[in-house]
Amino acid sequence: MTAAMHRLHQECEDFFKQIYIGESRVVVFGDGDESAPVILVGEAPGEHEALERRPFAGKAGRVLDEFLESIELPRPSVYITNAVKFRPTKQSKSGRTINRAPTREEVALWRPWLIKELAIVNPKLVVTLGNTALRAVTGRDVLIGDTHGQVISIEGMPQVFALHHPASVIYKKALPETYQKDLSVLKGLLARLNQ
Repeated sequence: MTAAMHRLHQECEDFFKQIYIGESRVVVFGDGDESAPVILVGEAPGEHEALERRPFAGKAGRVLDEFLESIELPRPSVYITNAVKFRPTKQSKSGRTINRAPTREEVALWRPWLIKELAIVNPKLVVTLGNTALRAVTGRDVLIGDTHGQVISIEGMPQVFALHHPASVIYKKALPETYQKDLSVLKGLLARLNQ
């Protein structure tokens, strides 16, 4: 881990201890090659990610790994992080603790830390995975359904490429074909960036 990333982690943990006093929240930082040309940004850690303290460690992570391999972009060659770095939870009707989507307030609270993280990695391309990540990175109220498979230009930031969240492929039967098409576009974009 670079000194800059280590400092960011420490400052981030100190900040959130002051915000969530008395609460035990596991902060899951990014993982991977800190000098990677590509950074992938997801939504927030789930149960598996909080236990392993790394992003995309669960079922969605396995789907993501398969898709990355399909475009010859192995996981060790990228940096992966989340827009929100602790697991947002709620109680189910049966009383179990389950995942929930981050609130707009949580995304806004974490956004400055995400932007600092992006600046340290300094990639050529930011790939957002799902609506939450797309909004967090762009700072805009945009939808993945309108922007998936497209490059979004934002002043002062690397190019942004929008993908559906890998978990959505698990639950939406029609999505794998769309996802594969978007990945083909991403593969071509990466080839151009590497020329």
